[in-house]
Amino acid sequence: MTEFNPVLLALIGTGFTFAVTTAGAAMVFFMRKDQNPRTQRVFLGFAAGVMIAASVWSLIMPAIEMAEENHMISWIPAGGGFLLGGLFLLALDKLMPQLYATLTRKSEGFTSSVKRTAMLIFAITLHNIPEGMAVGLAFGLAGIDQSPATLAGAMALAAGIGLQNFPEGAAVSLPLKKEGFSKLKSFSFGAMSGIVEPIAGMFGVLLATTVVGIMPWMLSFAAGAMIFVVAKELIPEAHTEEQSSAGTVGVLAGFLIMMILDVALG
Repeated sequence: MTEFNPVLLALIGTGFTFAVTTAGAAMVFFMRKDQNPRTQRVFLGFAAGVMIAASVWSLIMPAIEMAEENHMISWIPAGGGFLLGGLFLLALDKLMPQLYATLTRKSEGFTSSVKRTAMLIFAITLHNIPEGMAVGLAFGLAGIDQSPATLAGAMALAAGIGLQNFPEGAAVSLPLKKEGFSKLKSFSFGAMSGIVEPIAGMFGVLLATTVVGIMPWMLSFAAGAMIFVVAKELIPEAHTEEQSSAGTVGVLAGFLIMMILDVALG
């Protein structure tokens, strides 16, 4: 019987999820050079919808299930991690102008769009960390058990998360292009938001026997961070024109697509 190498399996699985994120980010190359304001609001709304659905089905629900499986009071890690994630982004929101001034030695020049862009990248990247750990953990357990059934389950998990990552990659690159970044730079940031998954996957393999108790907190922490960005930055920006429903349509479309991917492939 062929033995499975846990590290190699985890690298392959998380490499796939990273590749799909990169493919999603590449959508920026297919957009027109100049987008009208209505289209920009649709993309911002789409990113918001994707992040809301991912927060619920990819993060909070699994956090509750993991907590119950480990005989924990399920709402404590789910609610506590969510609150910590939101508070962390709130603190980052307050500190970002001072950090910008310190790093660039400029007291002026920090704009709300810079902050929104940075927070969007940070939130989705943060969300990819527990996903990468989950894939790494699944393949690590497959390597430990040496079971084809466990390996098949890990492959299904990687496939599901990978397909969910496609709209997430686009949710980073498309708003960046809207903010004035070049297509190449927008694509690079979108792709790099997924590079943490292989890194976290390797970490997940190393913690294969102890990470389960930590995961519910990590998942809900990422959810809190993502919802903060959605509520504070994306939805308001997607509705800058009072009589326009373009941003709302984008939110609904992003939420629907991500919900279907999460539920059908979960």
